[in-house]
Amino acid sequence: MNEQQRAARTFLAFPPQCEKYQEDGCLSGPLDVSAIGAEPYRVASVEQAMRQDTVIHVTVEALPDIGILETHWKELEARATHSFYLSWLWIGTWLRHLPGGAQPHVLVARTSSRIVGLAIICRQRAWSFGRHARARWLLNETGDVRFDRLFIEYNDILAERSLADATRVACVEALAHRLRRSDQLVLSGIDPDFELAACRTAGRSGLLTEVKAEDTARWIDFVKVRQKGANYRATLGRSTRQAVSRAMRLYGERGPIAFRTVEVTSEALAAFDLLAELHQARWGRRGAFANPSFRRFHEELISRGVPTGTVRISRTLAGDQTVGVLYNFVYDGRVLNYQSGFLYERDGRLKPGLISHVLAIEDSIGRGECGYDFLAGFAGHKSRLANAERPMKWIVIGRDSPERRIEAQLRGAKRVLGTIAARLKQAAA
Repeated sequence: MNEQQRAARTFLAFPPQCEKYQEDGCLSGPLDVSAIGAEPYRVASVEQAMRQDTVIHVTVEALPDIGILETHWKELEARATHSFYLSWLWIGTWLRHLPGGAQPHVLVARTSSRIVGLAIICRQRAWSFGRHARARWLLNETGDVRFDRLFIEYNDILAERSLADATRVACVEALAHRLRRSDQLVLSGIDPDFELAACRTAGRSGLLTEVKAEDTARWIDFVKVRQKGANYRATLGRSTRQAVSRAMRLYGERGPIAFRTVEVTSEALAAFDLLAELHQARWGRRGAFANPSFRRFHEELISRGVPTGTVRISRTLAGDQTVGVLYNFVYDGRVLNYQSGFLYERDGRLKPGLISHVLAIEDSIGRGECGYDFLAGFAGHKSRLANAERPMKWIVIGRDSPERRIEAQLRGAKRVLGTIAARLKQAAA
């Protein structure tokens, strides 16, 4: 048996407790949690669901060799229903680009010797008002603000389909039981089902849940479009249809309008370079590409994802001029619009973003896909083009304390000041 095989067997077996972090609020060590029935959280309470005998054993372990983790992650992926952000393409690329100082661990849930849940948990020391050191434990994030601008959404625990609800609750309960003093568990970009489960689990452990931020992911449900004859533009509001038609006519004066998906990796990377140039011209230092690690991460993601069709980069052309570049992910029949770059001009009737998205949506409908998701964040075109939405929240779980209350008041004051500043800016405009 070679070294890699021995390591793989160790990862599959029940691991020993992690002694390394025992002294400063360790989350490691095994915890057996009674499994919860398959009923969705929104239907049955946790107490009502505690009916079956399966025991889920949850541990937080040192990150093994990435190749070993890849094998187990992909095996579990095949037995799970999950978002693109829990695919190995995203997680594996993310792990290979972690910033210095990141402390990644692997959250592992097992029944007997079978892995039924996986996630990456990063540990970060955080500033605190109190005399006790604080540790923040983050789900599939690092705690490094700049690096985390990669912005995970539809965040969750990769869980075996038949035990998904049980595994999620078992993992949150295990983490909650291990929080000490002013430690916090951070769950970012989660959907309402996971939020409800996490809040109930935290409540049973005597912990409080705070909402750091909330947003809405707007998307186009193609079922609704197909019910109306599959003519997407006909489903849009009158002013939006007129704006699209006018922009198409103006661009058409320059030459044929074309929407092209880039199939070759080298061409996709070249289109990504153009996207970055257009994006930064629009947003400057506030743009995503102001962070060097952002670009390196996505160059690898594109190189790995374009050949499989999981990454889709497209250009919108008016004649021989590119007026828009879209960087999308395609997963489980759903297109996720992650980033974009558009050529803005003085003529406000030209709408490079609007027509690029409309053409991409029509292309996706033609491919037989099921939806086009703009992800979280507000932008005018999202509400104009979408026909469905999904709430998303960023929450923190921890114990009540004077420090927590002071920090909550400061965050609340910051939000109020931010709202006032935004209103004043809007009024001035």
